[in-house]
Amino acid sequence: MTHYAGPLLTRDVAEAMAAARDAGGVTWTGSLDLGRSTGEASLGPDTWRWRNVDYPWPGKLKDRSIYAWDGDGFDVVSCFSGSLIKLVPTTWGVPTFEIDGIKMLPTSKESPLDDARRKVALVEPRGKRVLDTCGGLGYFAACCLDAGVAHIQSFEKNADVLWLRTLNPWSPDPDSAEAAGRLRLEHADVAEAIAGLADASFDALLHDPPRFGIAGELYSQAFYGELARVLRKGGRLFHYTGSPNKLTSGRDVPSEVARRLEKAGFRAELALDGVFATRR
Repeated sequence: MTHYAGPLLTRDVAEAMAAARDAGGVTWTGSLDLGRSTGEASLGPDTWRWRNVDYPWPGKLKDRSIYAWDGDGFDVVSCFSGSLIKLVPTTWGVPTFEIDGIKMLPTSKESPLDDARRKVALVEPRGKRVLDTCGGLGYFAACCLDAGVAHIQSFEKNADVLWLRTLNPWSPDPDSAEAAGRLRLEHADVAEAIAGLADASFDALLHDPPRFGIAGELYSQAFYGELARVLRKGGRLFHYTGSPNKLTSGRDVPSEVARRLEKAGFRAELALDGVFATRR
């Protein structure tokens, strides 16, 4: 899937550009790719130009939304096919995404990319073969690529999330020069696809499943047995669980996960907002 190369607007960016125009400015310098880079746009009364392409001034944009050019106008980066999936801006520049209004990545204390970087560091990906079970926007994969991973195999079940990745400049492109062939991204359900992976074929695992109520099969004893099978002895795993409220949920999901991983053949301990484990 080809990555989008046009401008991305948020309400704040559009208002800053319009303010510069209204103050008599003929150029505006800032980011039109969610903070990935900085460039200059030329400002006219009816259109503005970026990377040698003219765009009409957008109408009033909504907050908490990202807009991409679809050839006719600027449209919200979202789609609906059973669930509403939407790319959402953050104060960090790096976006998160929501499914039916539920935020899928932590963003309150740091960028979701920085959050991913701390978790990826636990498995020490440099020079390793890594399995990324639930790719999402690809931030685990991006951090592994930056850290010098030898190869990362990533699965993502949701076609709409894969579409968001093509519009998000922070999502790694498997075909890019930066990836250099090290990232393989498959549209598949890892709960089924893992059966086709060879024994001990990975040096490290990153498991970031949807919450238990949505994808309970990815927290099952059978699936953890498969994770143990494809990971070599001594290999590391980080399993994101989040921090569900025990009082309201009635469950201690991180401790349940740790116990199941121990039973599957790991040494497990609670770490960050999940479980860190080593294959025995």
